[in-house]
Amino acid sequence: MSTTHQSIAIIGAGAAGCFCAIEAKRRQPAAEVTVYEAGPKALAKVAVTGGGRCNLSNTFEQVDKLSDVYPRGERLIREAFRTFSPEDTHRWWEAEGVRLAEDPPRGGTPGRLFPASQDAMQIVRTLENLMRRLGVTVRCHAKVSAVKPLPDGRFELTFADGSSTNADKVVVTTGGGALSLLDGLDINIVPPVPSLFTFKLSDSGIRDLSGTAIENVTLSLAGTKFRSHGTLLLTDWGVSGPATLRLSSFAARHLAETNYQGNLLVNWLSATEAEVRSLLETAARSNPAKLVASVHPDGLTARTWVHILSRAALRDDIRWAELGSKGLNRLVSALTADSYELTGRAKFKEEFVTAGGVSASAVQNSTLESRKYPGLFFAGEVLDIDALTGGFNLQAAWSTGYLVARNL
Repeated sequence: MSTTHQSIAIIGAGAAGCFCAIEAKRRQPAAEVTVYEAGPKALAKVAVTGGGRCNLSNTFEQVDKLSDVYPRGERLIREAFRTFSPEDTHRWWEAEGVRLAEDPPRGGTPGRLFPASQDAMQIVRTLENLMRRLGVTVRCHAKVSAVKPLPDGRFELTFADGSSTNADKVVVTTGGGALSLLDGLDINIVPPVPSLFTFKLSDSGIRDLSGTAIENVTLSLAGTKFRSHGTLLLTDWGVSGPATLRLSSFAARHLAETNYQGNLLVNWLSATEAEVRSLLETAARSNPAKLVASVHPDGLTARTWVHILSRAALRDDIRWAELGSKGLNRLVSALTADSYELTGRAKFKEEFVTAGGVSASAVQNSTLESRKYPGLFFAGEVLDIDALTGGFNLQAAWSTGYLVARNL
């Protein structure tokens, strides 16, 4: 069959699948490009991402190394960016009439790009209109249950209702929860586990401070090298915010293995013990007659300071002159290594990110084509690529989807 008339089946109508379909059809107008979606509509996740505003990319101006924002998949992302970079993404959307705007960080990730309309549906409508205009077929309620290579080099797709179809090329872009369709193939899969989640803590004192945000906090998991830095948000179930999400992402596999149990260490000031001791000694010399509870370090709220004093087992009415060396030591420990029992995880808003998927070793870096099954490609979430919040996951979808489209 002539490659100009080939049939291309794309499994998954998310960001990567729809973007790949558009670019594949632009390159091969005569090809039959069909997107199969198990759910009732295409781009459902894109419609709710970023709180309905769609954080579709990032400027990457504050990113020193890709591994700082992509805990897994850095090598594949670097290759994909060579073909379709964040700058290319910006130009692509602007060319389609979607003006982008950088969002002020406000304690979050810097460099986040949103549509200037602040409306995720503008992104959804743009992709849907392009697919319709180019002649891409989108079939919803069409769950692919298996992909099977045929002797003639094509592939057979079997659906959940028992029907089947054949295609010359297949692109899999499903999320980590739909990897079972690859069960019949010899493909190295990294078992998927949740990423980007908040922590449930047993301590009632933290929960009583729900709604409090503390900047410049360092979190770590006791007994590991996992740590993160940033804004910490105290919630009615535990902790959230950028520092928590970053730690959950980098430690995703470790936390899954420990069933989300362990001890979370909080350094409230992101300072060393020596620095905190010096700070407290200065406060004691300057305010000997004042209550310790009335003089708190910059960056901490009065309520948070009272909570930390209770964690150090200090009386409410103790004065700085009465603190003593033992009290000082307890307060230094509470400020630099405040330990909380981790009792579980909670989903973060509308994010559905998993760590794991098709291993980087299973695909060609420069094409994202299967090493064992020519004509079978992977893009987006199905790959073992995931990132922090801030537009990095959607950027991975655009770049990998484009790279596959160029190589179909």
